[in-house]
Amino acid sequence: MGKIIAISNQKGGVGKTTTAINVSSGLAKLDKKVLLIDFDAQGNASQGLGAITSVGQPTVYAVLMDDYPIEKAIVHDQKSGVDILPANMSLAGADLMMDKIGAGKETLLKRVLQPIKDNYDYILIDCPPSLGLLTTNALTAANSVLIPVQCEYYALEGVTQLLITIRIVQQTSNSGLKIEGILMTMYNSSTNLSAEVSQDVRQSFGKLVYQNSIPRNVRLSEAPSRGLSIFEYDPRSKGAVAYMALCEELLNRNGDK
Repeated sequence: MGKIIAISNQKGGVGKTTTAINVSSGLAKLDKKVLLIDFDAQGNASQGLGAITSVGQPTVYAVLMDDYPIEKAIVHDQKSGVDILPANMSLAGADLMMDKIGAGKETLLKRVLQPIKDNYDYILIDCPPSLGLLTTNALTAANSVLIPVQCEYYALEGVTQLLITIRIVQQTSNSGLKIEGILMTMYNSSTNLSAEVSQDVRQSFGKLVYQNSIPRNVRLSEAPSRGLSIFEYDPRSKGAVAYMALCEELLNRNGDK
């Protein structure tokens, strides 16, 4: 049975989509069968792996709201080896449409994943930078949450708000939801700020924080514009080395070497 990991932080600009793309690709490089679900209307994860190729292409919105078969909407990226359920701006209206459904609106994603989740070792969900119904659906479907945290002041505020949402989901729709880990991103070893913020987060959350952090690296910013993960774009870059180390740490934590 595939483990479903939601990658979430309602603060924007924390490296959430970069992490979704590169953890998915890194796990695929480690011979895991991976599905990446783009659950953000901006569609950056889809663009970052070149998954949207034509106008009118079926997306996660069609799967959720129009009962389109999920198997037919999934795109296989031969470069990275990752399967992708893409998104585009049509997803922007999903919150309103879901709200009209009433009972069961929090479990739409969980239900559509049921037939295919055993086909994968890991299913990663790139959540939107908000705490609306899309994120609630992702957290209801997930086994755990990976939380990227940028090395900047106020970083803990975003984590605290997300933890409140996680507790609500645990109490209402997914009692088994756990925290997969907290990931420090955009770490700059030449500044005191990064070290101070990282230390604060580690003191607050202890072993939940990954030992590996992700550095500021221009190659990580460049790769999505080429439709590539960092492993295809520049496998020797600091960003690639860091994300591969993170993937190995994630597998070790799950007893999946």
